[in-house]
Amino acid sequence: MLTFLIFFFALWLIRTFRSVLFWVYLWQIKEYHFGRFRDYFRTQKGKLLLLGNLNIAKLGILLLYYFNIFAASILLAIVYLLESYKTFLAQKRKKIIKPVITPKTSVLIILSFAIEIISIISVFQEIEKRIWLSVLLFPLLLLAADILTPLIISLIILVSKPFSWIFCQRMLYLAKKKREQFKDLIVIGISGSYGKTSTKEFLFEILSEKYRVLKTKKNINAEIGIAKTILEDLKPEHQVFIAEIGAYNIGKIREVCRVLQPKIGVLTGINEQHLATFGSQKNIIKAKHEIIECSQLGLEKDKIDLRAENIVIEKEYVSFMVKGVNFKVNVLGSHNIENILLAARTAQELGMSLEEISTACLKIKPAGMTLLKKEGPVVINSSYSANPTGVIADLDYLNIYQGKKLIIMPCLIELGKSSKEIHQRIGRKINQVCDLAVITTKEYFKEIEKESGNKAIYIENPKQIIQKMKEFDIILLEGRVPKEIIRAWEQ
Repeated sequence: MLTFLIFFFALWLIRTFRSVLFWVYLWQIKEYHFGRFRDYFRTQKGKLLLLGNLNIAKLGILLLYYFNIFAASILLAIVYLLESYKTFLAQKRKKIIKPVITPKTSVLIILSFAIEIISIISVFQEIEKRIWLSVLLFPLLLLAADILTPLIISLIILVSKPFSWIFCQRMLYLAKKKREQFKDLIVIGISGSYGKTSTKEFLFEILSEKYRVLKTKKNINAEIGIAKTILEDLKPEHQVFIAEIGAYNIGKIREVCRVLQPKIGVLTGINEQHLATFGSQKNIIKAKHEIIECSQLGLEKDKIDLRAENIVIEKEYVSFMVKGVNFKVNVLGSHNIENILLAARTAQELGMSLEEISTACLKIKPAGMTLLKKEGPVVINSSYSANPTGVIADLDYLNIYQGKKLIIMPCLIELGKSSKEIHQRIGRKINQVCDLAVITTKEYFKEIEKESGNKAIYIENPKQIIQKMKEFDIILLEGRVPKEIIRAWEQ
């Protein structure tokens, strides 16, 4: 009997380990934002996560306990054995989904396990004197903890919100105090629905020709990441600090600006991205314009006095003229030009001439969309993220190429009530540009399929997608496509 309990508990630990890692990962990629986390369950994957076959089977086993405890225990043992086997296979293939390990995720993982195990032990102690009852009910305890794992982790995160807020405010306070020590530091804040990271990278390359520049890394744009950059990386030798600022609520950019005290605020562009968390387009516009209101000088994409002329779009670069000065930049697609112009106008405010900016632009490397170099079809990787404006722009770029064209992409998320209209718009663009679209998620597949003239098909399996890719000459990977696809075409 003891062996049976130990065996059951071992299986439960293995599958629960994987489950805890996944749910912490999901919260982490949603930046612990309740609105973004909740919106995930409106997607097909989110619905399957809650109402998939495995969860339905477990709920059925839970119901079976009422009628036949022994049969339910045997069925549960089989389910856990299969789950454990799949976990071992995933670990062997390095496919276990897990969060980036940070102090916060470490605490969440440990706390989740501790609460579940302590709860099981506490209840078990109440029934352990009745040995047969304990043997039969122990699996039921494990099943209950299993089903409640997402709720337990979510409650831990929600309960910890006040402590996280205090920690965040402490970090912001320390960052503000340190920033105040750098009286001559020029801070540039960049915000918008799209184009933030590209504009930041372009501006960094340009200003680095004349100044010692610090920037937030990669796609770090939340207040805690910005504060850490100031505390850990800002040095006396830095003359300029470029901070990318993201937000999902009104007031967040203003809060970060109180720390940064930006001299220049750059607004790249606004669309429906994260409409589900903001609630309305009006709120998005209000939130994003906080970067302009909180800066000494505000620069907006549509209001700068630089215009590109004689534009030439090639496969691996763009060239154009600005007020008689020639620019050549190694980026993919005409949509990058507006971000380059915005970066150039910002550099002008810091005393750089258009000639100096043009020379600096020769060192710019592609940001966002890149070519995966490998024999065979041309594979264009724009899988960093996806927003409505970016998808349309990337499809426009495909017009440069001749041959059979394929786009692979998931449906876009967090677009709220604009979701259907946006996917219909994408479908119409696919119809104009592509021979086929492989859509990897289901939620708005029908909208794309209809407007694309039935050029869209739904495929989720990466191996099937890779096989389909071999039929085409030019392939665009848009948004968060399965990593196996990217790895298959990287050198």
